[in-house]
Amino acid sequence: MTEPLFTIPLWADLLGVGLGGIQGAMFASGFQGQRRLDWLGVAIIGIMIGMGGGLIRDLLLGQPPATLQSNWYLITAAGAALVGMLLAGVFNRLNAVIVGLDAVVIGMFGAFGTSKAIAFGIPPVPAVFIGACAAVGGGVLRDMLMGLPVAIMHVGSLYAVAAAAGCTFIVVVHGLGMNITVAAVLGIVVTAVIRVLAVIFDLSLPEQRRLYRRKVAAETGMIPIIKP
Repeated sequence: MTEPLFTIPLWADLLGVGLGGIQGAMFASGFQGQRRLDWLGVAIIGIMIGMGGGLIRDLLLGQPPATLQSNWYLITAAGAALVGMLLAGVFNRLNAVIVGLDAVVIGMFGAFGTSKAIAFGIPPVPAVFIGACAAVGGGVLRDMLMGLPVAIMHVGSLYAVAAAAGCTFIVVVHGLGMNITVAAVLGIVVTAVIRVLAVIFDLSLPEQRRLYRRKVAAETGMIPIIKP
């Protein structure tokens, strides 16, 4: 595989890692009782969210993880998580900020993953898959580490779908000739807008058992019911 013509700027990658670290602190601040976390626990959660997406992205691309090629990734993720923990009381009163931060983080990781995949010559559909995995990867690793149900596997506001939509947008507009950097920026906006609207209007995919119920209704609809 040849060296790509496009690389993610270090400052942009670190920005995503830092925002992910703060998001991790917001998540950690909600634990009470036996699940409450100390400073080390908060730092680990920040690292998982801040660096997990990049690790999964590079592993899927067969590349050395960029997050392990510089000291700044670990420092940024852990530092941002600890700062976020100290300011958790302020952030938790700003629910709109938390929602917006979450939307931007998944948009950035998805855009970086898709753009890097395109730059390495990955076909469009796998490129979208890699971007979506990078977007939700940190959250998946976090939930697994904490022994929690994996959030993206359950009914809730559009999360992975928003990331996949943004990644698909990048692939389509880049295929139409748009510069990959511009496409990535717009892809972040698309993901963030979809995610925020999904939270505001409580949008989610249909629950699986609803489909099952409709199937049962269709199969039994022709069976006569004998009333006593």
